Amino acid sequence: MSSAWETVLLDVEDAIATVTLNRPDAINAYNVQMRDDLWDVLGAIDAMPDIRSVIINGTGDRGFCSGADLTEFGTAPSTSEARQVRWERDVFGRLANLRVPTVASLHGHVIGSGLEIAMLCDIRVASEDCRFRMPETKYGLIPAATGTQSLPRHLRHGRALDFLLSGRVLNVDEALQMGLVQRMTSRENLDQYSRDLAIELAALGPSVIERVRRLVGNAIDMPAEQARQIELTMALKAQTGSPS
Repeated sequence: MSSAWETVLLDVEDAIATVTLNRPDAINAYNVQMRDDLWDVLGAIDAMPDIRSVIINGTGDRGFCSGADLTEFGTAPSTSEARQVRWERDVFGRLANLRVPTVASLHGHVIGSGLEIAMLCDIRVASEDCRFRMPETKYGLIPAATGTQSLPRHLRHGRALDFLLSGRVLNVDEALQMGLVQRMTSRENLDQYSRDLAIELAALGPSVIERVRRLVGNAIDMPAEQARQIELTMALKAQTGSPS
């Protein structure tokens, strides 16, 4: 299966869906049309029972995503109204709650909203040319597509604050050391590496994946003892073949 929206491509092959941000002339900047297209594409994936894993990547040589399309801000009455339009559909919530595991396949510029999309994926693979940045504070804005929430869940508190407040650029070695990404490969090998990883994830039992993802989320958001009890309950159900 292969189908296209205006700013996003969707390809499905062997139980793996590949979602490609497709505005290469703008380094795949996130605009209202991309919001609407991603909303539809992610909804379509959730409705396909045969999909077992998802790859999210970007077209073009310059990067995965350069963040919000600032040209749209100039056409709105105010910056706040321009952002409000983008929030009318919770694409980031839909991505975070996909029923199958997700792989972010990153290259070049990974900035602002682009990084926030990546942070909501389960595993992030970065090529050697990646550059990461959250520049919102430089514009007097607060990251609001989960940036202030997802970053502290992946980085230490102080590192998340440093990154968000300074707006500094991280190279791939720093990002790997900090835990912003989990894996690194060459630009030439990025697509194949990401697909091989998605194949591995697709081969795992769906119920096991669902339970592990939920338990890891509990470890972040719940008191330790409560999360431990839920882990034990799920482990016992998995052994006996009971439903979630």
